[in-house]
Amino acid sequence: MTTSAPPLSITIGGRVVSPALPIVDASPPTAAASSFDKLLSTYSDEHIPLEPTEGIQRRERVLDRMRQLCREWIRSVCLSIPLPAEAVENAGGQLYTSGSYRLGVHEPGADIDTILVAPNVCSREDFFGSGYIPPDYDGESDLSNVRDPNSLAERIKAHPDVTNFVPVENAAVPILTFDWEGVNIDLLFARLNSSSVPRNFDIDNDAVLDGVDSATEKSLNGPRTTNLIAALVRGTDERYQTFLKVVRCVRKWAKARGLYSNKMGYWGGVNINISVALVLQLYPNDCAASVLRKFFLVFKSWRWPNPVMLTKPHDAGYGLPIWNAYHVNLRQVAPVITPAYPAMNSTISVSRQTLQILHEEFCRGHDIMDKLWKAHINTGMNNEEGQGPMPLESEAFGELFTPSDFYISYPHYLSVCIVGPTEQEAQSWTGFVESRLRHLVSNMLGKSLPLSKIQLWPKKVEACVADRTSLLTHDQRKNSTTYFIGFAIDLLRMRGNQLNLEQQLQFFSRNELGKFQPHIPGMDVLSKYFKVKELPVICFDGMYDGGKLEAMKKRRRIRDVDPRRVESKKLARLAEIKSKMEEMRKKKEALASKKRKREKDENEKGDEEEGEGGGSCTKIEEGVGEGVENASAADATSSDAATPLPTESEAVAAIEEETLLENALDAIQNETGEGKTREEAERDRQKLLAGELLAEGGGDDGEGLAYGPDGVRLAGNTSSDGNKTLSIAEREAEVLRRSGYNVVSDDEVVAVGSDFELPWRKKTIEPMLTAKKEDTKTSSKINGVMKVKFKTTFDVVELDEDGFVIDKGDDDFSPTPKWRGRRPGFEFKLGERGLGYYRTGAKVVCPSNTSY
Repeated sequence: MTTSAPPLSITIGGRVVSPALPIVDASPPTAAASSFDKLLSTYSDEHIPLEPTEGIQRRERVLDRMRQLCREWIRSVCLSIPLPAEAVENAGGQLYTSGSYRLGVHEPGADIDTILVAPNVCSREDFFGSGYIPPDYDGESDLSNVRDPNSLAERIKAHPDVTNFVPVENAAVPILTFDWEGVNIDLLFARLNSSSVPRNFDIDNDAVLDGVDSATEKSLNGPRTTNLIAALVRGTDERYQTFLKVVRCVRKWAKARGLYSNKMGYWGGVNINISVALVLQLYPNDCAASVLRKFFLVFKSWRWPNPVMLTKPHDAGYGLPIWNAYHVNLRQVAPVITPAYPAMNSTISVSRQTLQILHEEFCRGHDIMDKLWKAHINTGMNNEEGQGPMPLESEAFGELFTPSDFYISYPHYLSVCIVGPTEQEAQSWTGFVESRLRHLVSNMLGKSLPLSKIQLWPKKVEACVADRTSLLTHDQRKNSTTYFIGFAIDLLRMRGNQLNLEQQLQFFSRNELGKFQPHIPGMDVLSKYFKVKELPVICFDGMYDGGKLEAMKKRRRIRDVDPRRVESKKLARLAEIKSKMEEMRKKKEALASKKRKREKDENEKGDEEEGEGGGSCTKIEEGVGEGVENASAADATSSDAATPLPTESEAVAAIEEETLLENALDAIQNETGEGKTREEAERDRQKLLAGELLAEGGGDDGEGLAYGPDGVRLAGNTSSDGNKTLSIAEREAEVLRRSGYNVVSDDEVVAVGSDFELPWRKKTIEPMLTAKKEDTKTSSKINGVMKVKFKTTFDVVELDEDGFVIDKGDDDFSPTPKWRGRRPGFEFKLGERGLGYYRTGAKVVCPSNTSY
C-alpha cells in the first residue's frame, strides 16, 4: 500500500520534496482581502512594470546566439584533442538560466544569470583562455595577459555586439560579465564528470554532482535552486501568480531601501525568492496583498539565527558538504538555506550590522502594510454605512516603496573611491573591491570601533569623490566609482574626542585588497570623511526633487519629531524653568529681607519715640499702620485687577511644568540617599534660607562653631581684645605664643630649595648648581659643580600638529613642497617619505598622497 504525499509536496529530480514547516493558515482570502489585493495589483501594474515584448524578444535572441556560440566552442575543443567524430557529435552542451529571468520577474534592464554546462573534455583554462603559449613565443615575454584566441572568453569578447567585457577568473565562482546588444549577461561555467551533455539532460537530478569540483557545484546550485523554488510554489496557477507578484513587490522594496545586494551583505534575488516561497508555504491560499503583509510580519518576528529553509537538507551521498544546524556561529547570523542538494547558506555575507538594517526595514514595512490594511478595513465598513473617510487608493502603497533617506540618516560618512588606470582594468579592480567592502564595514569598522550603527549603501556613485590634493591622473578620475558608508558613534563607549579610522583602512588595504592579482600601478582606493552637511551634491541628485537643499530640510523635519530629541528639549526646558524659579526665589528672599530690616528699624525707632512722648504716638503709629495696611491692600486689589487671570490651558500647562520640576527634584533627592519627603525637604530649605541651621557660636560648652565669609571655620570664643572673632588656627597660634613658642606665619615662610635651579633649565653649556647652607650663627656659601650626562644619545625631533615626526631629510632625501629646479643625482617625486628630492633609484610606493 502506497502512502500519499503530504500537502504541498512535489516530485523533482527523482525524489519527493516536502516543506520544512507546517501550514499556518490555509483559509481562502476574505472579501476585504480581495479588494485590498486589487489595490496592490493596480499599483504594481503602474509602478512595477515588466519587460515589454520587444525586450523579451531581444533577450531570447541573445540567448539563442549565445547557445550557438557555446556549442561551436565545445565542438572546437573536442576537435583539438582530437576525439572521434561520434564523440564530437555527442559532446553536446547546455545553456541554463536562473534567478529572476528564469522565474519571469525581471525588470526592464535586469541582467540574465546563465550557466554553461559542458563535458569533461572542456576545462576552465579552455573557457578563459589562460595558460596559452603562442607559437612564436620567444621565452622571455610576459604571458600573464595573453589569452587563447580560440577560448570562449576571447570569442565572446571579439563578437561585434559585445561590450563591457570583464572576465573574473580568480573568484570562488569564476564568471564572465558582458553586455550583448545592451543585455547584461553573467556567464558561469560548469564542468561535468561525463563525456557528454545530452539534450535531455536532467539538471535537477542529484547524480549530476558526482565528481564535480567546488566551482561547478556552486555554479549548478543556481539553476537547481531556482527550479526547485518554482516547483514548490507551482501547486496552482493562482498560487504561482501570487508568488510572482509578491516577489516583484519585495524586489522593488529592497532596491528602493538599499537592501538588494548579496555581495554587500544584504539580500539578493535568491534570498528574496526563498523567503517569499516560505511565506507562501505558511499561507498557501492567501492573496498577494495579504502575503506581502505577512511577509513583513514573519521576518519582523523571525527568531534569528534560526535558519530559513523551504525543505529539510538531505544527503545524496556524493561527499559534498551540507549545511546543518551545527554550522550556526557568529558569522552566520541570518542563514537562508538553499533547498537543492547540497544545501548551503545563501546569506553567508549577512553580518550583525546588516541584519540590524534588515530588521529595521522589516519593522517599517510591517507598520506601513498594517496601517494600510486597517485603513482599508475601516473605510470599507464606514462606507457601507454611508459615512467616514474616503476609501483607500492604490497610490497609498507608494509609502512602502519610498527611497531610503540614507544620505541624511547618519551624522558621519566615509567615501570609498575606487580608481583604475584604464576602463577595462578599472572594471575588474572595482568588482574585486566591491566584493570586499562588506569585510571593511562589518569585520573591521563595525567590530573594532565604538559605533552604534554602520551602513554600507550598495548603490555606487559614478564620480571621483576624493581630495583635490590627491595626485590622480585624468584617466584615474575618469575611471572611478565611489561608495558611501554612514555611521553613528556610540558616545558611551567613546574614549577621547577623536575616532581614528587609519588603522582599519590600512589593514583593509593590506590584507584584503592585497589579494588582487595582477595589481597594476594606478589601481587605488581612496577614502574621505564627510559630515552630513558636507556631502557632495551628486549624492542627492535623483533622490530628492530639490536636491541637497530639500534633503537638508527633510532632515530637520525628521529630527524635530525624533522622540529622543523631543525628550532632550523637554529636559532643557525643565532646566530653564528651574533656573528661572531659582532666580525668582532669590529675588523674593532679597525683598523679604529688606522688608524685615525696614520693619525692624521702624520698630526700634517707634520704641524710642514711645519712651519720650508717651501714648499719643502709639495711636498715631497704629493709625499709620492701618493706613499702610489699607494702602497695601488697595494696591494688591488694583494689581490683581490689572493682571488678567490665566486661562485653563495655561494653568494646566503651568501645573504640568511644576509637576515635572518637582519630580526632577524628587529624583535628585532620592539620589542623595537622605530619604526625606517633599515637605521635610521644603522645611529644611526654609530653615536654611532663614539661617536657622547655621550655628552662631558662643555656647556655654564652647563647641558652637560657625563659618566666616571666606569659608574659614570660626571658634566660639573671641580674642583677648573681646572684639575680633578668631578662627581655630589663629586661636591655636595665639595659645602657642602665650606659651613662649615662636610661631611663623605663612607670609614669613621661605621655601626650602627655591633657589635650586634644575640643570636642564640652565642656558649655559655646563649646568652649574649653587647650594646655600645657612646656620643660625654663621652663614657661608658652598659652591659645587654638577654635570648631567646621559648614557644614550637622543636625537632631537620635531612633531607636527598630529603628533607625527617631521622628516627633515638626509643624504638620500630632501623634503620640498614644490619643484625648485634640477639637482644632479636627484629627482623630484612623491615617495614613501613624502614629496621632495630623492636620490636617483629611490623607491616610489603610492601614486596619491591620500591613498590607503
